[in-house]
Amino acid sequence: MQKITPHLWFDKEAREAAEFYTSVFPESRIKDTTTLHNTPSGSVDIVTIELLGQEFMLISAGPLFKFNEAISFMVHCDTREEIDYYWEKLSAVPEAEQCGWLKDRYGLSWQIVPAVMADMMKDKDREKLARVTEAFLRMKKFDIAALKQAYEGR
Repeated sequence: MQKITPHLWFDKEAREAAEFYTSVFPESRIKDTTTLHNTPSGSVDIVTIELLGQEFMLISAGPLFKFNEAISFMVHCDTREEIDYYWEKLSAVPEAEQCGWLKDRYGLSWQIVPAVMADMMKDKDREKLARVTEAFLRMKKFDIAALKQAYEGR
C-alpha cells in the first residue's frame, strides 16, 4: 500500500469514472469495489483504481463537494502525440482550457504537460524563462516545438 492515496469524491459517478480513467491511461486497472450501506449519504460506492502505478480511491457519496482547480493532476508527456491523446480523451470543458490545464467530464482538473518543460522551468537564465512563460501563457494545449523555439530564442 502506498503511503499517500488521492481520494476523489463524486456524487454518483465513482464506478463510471473508474471505468473511464482506467480506459484512458495505459497499464491501469480497477483494483477493488466496495459498497457501504446505511451511511448518511445512503449507499456509497468506493472504488480503488491504479493509474500508471498510482493508486486512487473514488467514492460516490452524494453532491456535497465539487472539484475545483485548487487540485489538479499533472500528466508528463514525452511527445506531441501523447499530449494530443490525453487532451482528446480528457478535455470536456473547452472554456476551462488554458496553459496546459483542462477539465474532464467530472469537473476534475488535469495538467497535460511536456516532460521537457520541467528542465526549462528550472533554468536560471531569466530571458529563457521569460520567453517560455510568454509562449505558454498564450497556449491552451501545449505545443512542445513552440516551447522549445521560445526557450532557444528562435
